Amino acid sequence: MAESGASSPAVRWTLLLALSAAFGGVLEALRLPAGLLLGPMIAAILLAVRGQAVSVPGMPFQGAQAIVGLLVARAFTADTLHTVMAHWPLFLGTTIVTLSIGVGIGWLIARLGWLPGSVAIWGCMPGGAAAMVLMAQSYGAEWRLVAVMTYSRVVCVAGAASIVAALVGAHGGPRNPIADWLAPIDLMAFALTLVIATIGGWLGMRLKLPAGAMIGAMMLGTLLNIAGLVRLELPGWLLAMSYAVVGWRIGLHFTRDIVTAAARALPRILLSIALLIGISAAIGKLLATFSGIDPLTAYLATSPGGMDSVAIIAASTKVDVPYVMALQALRFFACLVAGPALARFAAKRQSEMLA
Repeated sequence: MAESGASSPAVRWTLLLALSAAFGGVLEALRLPAGLLLGPMIAAILLAVRGQAVSVPGMPFQGAQAIVGLLVARAFTADTLHTVMAHWPLFLGTTIVTLSIGVGIGWLIARLGWLPGSVAIWGCMPGGAAAMVLMAQSYGAEWRLVAVMTYSRVVCVAGAASIVAALVGAHGGPRNPIADWLAPIDLMAFALTLVIATIGGWLGMRLKLPAGAMIGAMMLGTLLNIAGLVRLELPGWLLAMSYAVVGWRIGLHFTRDIVTAAARALPRILLSIALLIGISAAIGKLLATFSGIDPLTAYLATSPGGMDSVAIIAASTKVDVPYVMALQALRFFACLVAGPALARFAAKRQSEMLA
């Protein structure tokens, strides 16, 4: 492939689509839950660093964000809310401990000078990979390095969770929600889902929320879903398209310098991920001991991966899905609320130390 940018847009889009399908297909064949996002992102990075980037318009990207927001919102049901209310002291304590550990690891990385403070904090936030990248971008952090950290964690966490589930013989739950690409859909529910995505995304952007299209759609969808007023219909092909658009938008902003910096930092990033996974697993062990739930449910509930990836793993595994998603959801919201303040604090302290 030529390194110049002389190829026509049609050729570049053809390459991007072909590579995205190839990488995404391989990762899906390996049963990696985030494969449909990571494959297109890897393809986009390869083209971007070789001068073959294309431009993803803002409106499709915002639409994809809104769909991802509704995917998260779909996990918030009345059962999830009841589970949180029934176990709120344990859930709150677990959330605080897990978030504190993630922030502590990020702070250590920043203190050692491995990565800038805000990048380290955003990258170590234990949940909501896509949301953390989008919010890091909104708050001016070097979000491409954040993407390397968060999606490396998604890969490691998803792989570890899948291996653990296979070892304990827990596979065999409901089918992967992305697997049935051409399954019949409820057209009325699907149309209403698109309306909610449009209105929620527009409100989030109108209110100038970070990652506004995603957060706005997620908040509106969550309220309606918990109230039982809607059934969010998200067919596999729509999720695949949305993941691809988000992956492209992230990957196409990479440069040679960013890739070089990420490669240098990768061993340290992987070390921090291993530490976060190990400590989270220990917290899961304690949770299983004190709450009486099965160890795999506790492991997935405390797993510091992307919430969407954990949702997919939980849905295809014999675990207490509402329990898993309730704890994941609580931590996700804690990351959304606390992330900006913690990232600003880390960046300020690092600047003071360097002054």
